[in-house]
Amino acid sequence: MCGICCVVSLSLCPPDSSLLKEGTTHNLRRRGPDSSQQLVKSVLRPPYHCLFSGHVLHLRGLLTPQPLEDPATGNVFLWNGEIFGGIHVEMEENDTQALFRHLCSCSSELDVLSVLSSVRGPWSFVFYQASRHYLWFGRDYFGRRSLLWQFNKEQGCVLVLSSVSAVSETDTQWQEVPAAGIFRLDLQVCAASEGLVLTLHPWRYSSNENVTEEANVGDRNLSLRDLSSHVSFKVNECPSLVVPVLPLNMALDVPEEPRFSDFADNEASIGILRSFLSEHRKKRLVHQFIDVLSRAVKKRVLCVVRDTDRSEGEMSKAALRRTHVAVLFSGGIDSVLLARLADRHVPLDEPIDLLNVAFASPNLVGQNHSTQKRCKEKRRLPSSECLNNADTETRDPLSCFNVPDRITGRAGLEELKALNPSRCWNFVEINVTLEELKATRRQQISHLVYPLDTVLDDSIGCAVWFAARGEGLVTNQGDARPYKSPTKVVLTGIGADEQLAGYSRHRVCFKKYGFEGLNKELQMELGRISSRNLGRDDRVIGDHGKEARFPFLDEAVVSFLNSLPVWEKADLTLPRGVGEKLLLRLAAVELGLMASSILPKRAMQFGSRIAKLESGTERASDKCVRLQSGAEEELPAKGSKPL
Repeated sequence: MCGICCVVSLSLCPPDSSLLKEGTTHNLRRRGPDSSQQLVKSVLRPPYHCLFSGHVLHLRGLLTPQPLEDPATGNVFLWNGEIFGGIHVEMEENDTQALFRHLCSCSSELDVLSVLSSVRGPWSFVFYQASRHYLWFGRDYFGRRSLLWQFNKEQGCVLVLSSVSAVSETDTQWQEVPAAGIFRLDLQVCAASEGLVLTLHPWRYSSNENVTEEANVGDRNLSLRDLSSHVSFKVNECPSLVVPVLPLNMALDVPEEPRFSDFADNEASIGILRSFLSEHRKKRLVHQFIDVLSRAVKKRVLCVVRDTDRSEGEMSKAALRRTHVAVLFSGGIDSVLLARLADRHVPLDEPIDLLNVAFASPNLVGQNHSTQKRCKEKRRLPSSECLNNADTETRDPLSCFNVPDRITGRAGLEELKALNPSRCWNFVEINVTLEELKATRRQQISHLVYPLDTVLDDSIGCAVWFAARGEGLVTNQGDARPYKSPTKVVLTGIGADEQLAGYSRHRVCFKKYGFEGLNKELQMELGRISSRNLGRDDRVIGDHGKEARFPFLDEAVVSFLNSLPVWEKADLTLPRGVGEKLLLRLAAVELGLMASSILPKRAMQFGSRIAKLESGTERASDKCVRLQSGAEEELPAKGSKPL
């Protein structure tokens, strides 16, 4: 993973280094701490200049500083991505070099688009094609890597592209580059007209797909009003990029299924799942899903540099073990299943870090909050939640961090340990106080969430930032010790709810509009995931010099799920904790994860207890004043109740 930045100036003079704010450069270096360098390419007639800045996090092959320049062609390349398929990369080869070779061999627009269409994995990039004076840039189909743009007319005609920004009140507004396709600038045309002319090559399904609608659904559509007045924009329909996944199956011929009660306790819920698995066809489907998801996880846990030349010396074997993979771990079904599959492929002598975050309200610190009430509210939580009585919690100074995700996380840990007791599972309890949250948001997190700005973005952005940092406590044989996860790779379960109808709004939609409405809702979910989630999460996790990897958004996984009719993935006529993400729950049972398989969906902001920690009146869609620079933050009103 990398922090990449490109400044394009159409003035007579080369771009001033002041165009790259010191804060932006600092934030780029945090993303890529292993190598940093810059390069300027200038053409005098007509005049244009490009400043390229690359900051590398070394993850595979030989360390390859960026930007890359080809002396023979003058081409320049910035790459923030991973090639997990589509283009062959040798085990010891760096994928940046492999892709740059392919791009340098391109002689036409179609060649460039064909190469990028073939890449399987997350990416954002900038490619300067010197012979044609073209600047290509964009994000992958799902937008799994962040790329922002800023148009600045005050300092001449300037375009800035960057993985991350630094926010100040005087900044021209940054926006996320839409994951609508690949953009191209003809720098000679721009220089001659003294204006920016953007050409979009959009994503399209291949001609052999029986699809009538465009691939650019939801927030992928680029609105011209979002561009500055001095930027021209056009769409080049041919050639275009080929969508890397199959279209969504919109079939509605729902078969008759056996009916179950609208309510089921834990035992009955597991019984429902087992009854499905007793059907040969369903069981075969579940195994197909496990296989495709397992392959996606395998690529993501093995494509990382491992130190194979370990000198034993006088150090113990345990001291020599180093963790390379972590999982954002709430104990929910998505994260437990990813950990279970990672266990298949991570070498057995390596620990796996399970990063579990909890936020404490000052109202609960030192108080005896009611375990009994929580048990009643969350009746499907594992019974371990009720093990600690109120007296124990009062004596435990950390009891204020026993939030729902901490409880399900510990229960999920016990399931994983039972299935593979030989593995060292580092359950990292990341405890965050309100004071630390407020200070860190102001100093570090707000600019990472930007340009998103809602209360929901604040809650999730802060929770993911602290989780990915990985600083907390690990308990071994009753002894809790401070621990900081050294991993560079962080697995996250995002994409499961969007494809398998995991959110409560999906039940509302299904109740109103049936399977047809649910299909349209899921189509919209995947169409807007780039702008709603992924850019933000990439910026937040990348700030720690770590790379977010999304197995549920692997192209093969998405294609498999898209090929299925919606009722094979979810059946919302079934009880909560069973019907949503049904296919995932069946896979969990098949892999031995019984308790985790029937946990109902609980959003991270609620499970970690960050939601409404500072205000009890906000809605998720409200603009968050705490993300604004210099905004005053207040403690919760006296007597207010945390979630």
